Parts: sequence; C-alpha cells; structure tokens
Amino acid sequence: MRTSLIFAACALLGIAAPASASSTLSFSAPISLTRAPSSSTSTVSPDAGQTVAFAMPVVAGGVALLHHWDWQGVEQLTLDTALTVGTAFALKQIVREKRPDGSDWHSFPSDTEAVAFAPAAFLWDRYGWEYGLPAYAVAGYVGYERVHSQQHHWWDVAASAAIGLGYTKLITTRYRNPRFHTDVYGSADGGGVRVSWEF
Repeated sequence: MRTSLIFAACALLGIAAPASASSTLSFSAPISLTRAPSSSTSTVSPDAGQTVAFAMPVVAGGVALLHHWDWQGVEQLTLDTALTVGTAFALKQIVREKRPDGSDWHSFPSDTEAVAFAPAAFLWDRYGWEYGLPAYAVAGYVGYERVHSQQHHWWDVAASAAIGLGYTKLITTRYRNPRFHTDVYGSADGGGVRVSWEF
C-alpha cells in the first residue's frame, strides 16, 4: 500500500520514484523558473460580459416587480431598453468601424453595453442610488470586459452608455409608492396638505 502511494505521488509530481519503496525517499527534480510566453490576444472570454449584460434587464424587471408590482416601471424599462438596444443595433449597421480584434466591421456602438447600461440607468432614475449604484458597477464591468476582450473600443462602450442614459432621461419617471398619497387642498375657509398611508 505504501509503495503504491509513493509511486502515485511521484507520478503526480512528475518526478522519478525511488528504486525501493522501503529505502529512504530521496530524489531531485529540476525546477524551471521561466516566464510563460505572453500572447497578444486577450484571454478574457467575451461570453462573461454578455451573460452579465443579458441578465441586467431581467434583474431590473425583478426589482420593479418587487416594488409593489410596479408594472409602470416594467413598461418604462422595456421601452427604454428596446429603444437603446434598437438604436445601437441600427447604428452598428450604418457605421463601419473595425473591431479591435479584427473580426468584423460592427464595432460601433456596443449593443452588449446597451443591454447592460439601459437597465442600470433605469434603476438609478426610477428607484434611486441604492439600486442604481450596484447596477452601474455591473454595467461598468460589462464595458470593461468588452474593451478588454478586444470586442470594442472604449468609445463604442461610451456611446452606448450615452444612448442608454439619454433614453432613460426621456422615458423613466421616479417611483411613487401607490399606498402613500399627498394632496394639497384649498377652500374659502383655509387650506392644507393631506397625507395618507394605506395599510
């Protein structure tokens, strides 16, 4: 048993096993401390950023539904994302810019970043910084990954972010809790502010 363990360990380590398992175990193994050759191509998979990007609208929709079934928010998110991605896709067909990796001429703008950035901007404008800040961090990761994997130039990503931000500012309204109501009233006898909360 001990002999087979020694031989198995030596085989895994890539060293020569001792001649006799009962003798003292002594060996020498050459160690090379050379640096691996670097390659000019990126080792980051573009699929990682795409997966995260396509999860963003789903997560943002889930956040909208957790806010008392905010269907108006879901509608705004859908319209915002569709217009952002549609604009990015249309521009991709019109503008001929070669990708950094040379794979095709559809670099500008990044439709993947558009998919990630529109929901991030929506979350910030609709529900506040508590939701928007983490979403922007995720969208920033997607943009970084698209540039690092040589799928886009930095300006491709920035253009998609600007498109998404523009549509969000036009479409998205701030969330108002439907159970919390305020009303200002006035009459000949006076006026006031009425605040009510539905339980």
